[in-house]
Amino acid sequence: MNLTIRPGARSGRVKIPSSKSQAHRLLICAALGERETLIECDGLSADIQATADCLNALGAEILPIWDDSALLVRPIFKAAQGLCHLPCGESGSTLRFLLPVCGALGVQAVFHMEGRLPQRPLAPLDDQLRAHGMELRQEGELLYCSGRLEAGDYELPGNVSSQYISGLLMALPLVPGGSRLTVTGPIESAAYITMTEDALRLSKIAFTREGSCYSIPGSQSSRMPELLRVEGDFSNAAFFLCMGALSPEGIEVTGLDPASHQGDRAIVDILRSFGAELREIQGGYFVRRARLHGLTIDAKPIPDLIPVLSVLAALVQGETRIVNAGRLRLKESDRLSSTAALIRSLGGEAEELEEGLVIHGKARLAGGKVDSFGDHRIAMAAATAACGCSAPVELSGAQAVNKSYPRFWEDFDALAGGKT
Repeated sequence: MNLTIRPGARSGRVKIPSSKSQAHRLLICAALGERETLIECDGLSADIQATADCLNALGAEILPIWDDSALLVRPIFKAAQGLCHLPCGESGSTLRFLLPVCGALGVQAVFHMEGRLPQRPLAPLDDQLRAHGMELRQEGELLYCSGRLEAGDYELPGNVSSQYISGLLMALPLVPGGSRLTVTGPIESAAYITMTEDALRLSKIAFTREGSCYSIPGSQSSRMPELLRVEGDFSNAAFFLCMGALSPEGIEVTGLDPASHQGDRAIVDILRSFGAELREIQGGYFVRRARLHGLTIDAKPIPDLIPVLSVLAALVQGETRIVNAGRLRLKESDRLSSTAALIRSLGGEAEELEEGLVIHGKARLAGGKVDSFGDHRIAMAAATAACGCSAPVELSGAQAVNKSYPRFWEDFDALAGGKT
């Protein structure tokens, strides 16, 4: 789908949909539980749907109700027999969370992967799973797994993917016998592991953590509350918060919990560091343009924020450096390359480094033709960029937003000046 996005600042109010990061975790814990759970979830993205579809294939029953604003989860009381086909789409979270869960359930399964997901790494998680009773085999876009996960000592580095750690934390409580998971080295994206710990505590799953070592008793089952609500998504809110930072009138972004453990809540402090006027309001934040300036941003804990922060950096005074961003090359697109291409296509200055970007800001961007590269965050960053352009932005592949934020263009159009 191609869109022409009108240039200029936006203003108004937007309510952000539910966090897909939290939704993944709550759906999995509920499906591994003892009773039905109703999860209020505003906005069913393709990634959330992928997790629900895979859990259904494993023996759960997840039904959308209330005009798709909630999900009724009936647990996996008996794991599916035979070969389970799991349509995980492009969702790395779905694959990395459910791969060890399949081993804990002892099912035979094949994950159907799409987009760049077959090329994204699974090591060293796959080695740990093989060492504890599972068999894995990849054939192109299909990943076959079988065998039953065994209790024991597990070890993962903390600087590869927090999703590996989260997947094991959700799976190992099911396995008979106690297990120990040791995370070595510095931990990147630690906030996402905290989100998993929160979901486990909510599920009444017992575990202890001493430093970087987890002790996990086995043969447990989740006992979720009967009614839950998924909080708003800071990763998606970032696009509208950055639009607010480019707006003389400002934007109210609601549906957010300022006390959230989401790692991308860091967007609030980063925008203040850029110099934006930002204050907390009921259920969210108000952001307005002030005197903005460049800064250095460490991408390690917030990789998903880098495309939109880079676009903002292209529209502020001075130089911004994005560092420690090598992992962005392994996302839905090579996000260092695609972000730099987006900025340059609109007349901005962005230098691509091996593990980062250097961006030289200017007062306005020119506008022009850009490609989403099939990446939802690049597509939404293009909309943010249009707020600082003097001519329209012609975006190809605008439908990529369906992965995480299907109603993005509707919400964008509802802002003053936001028509596409």
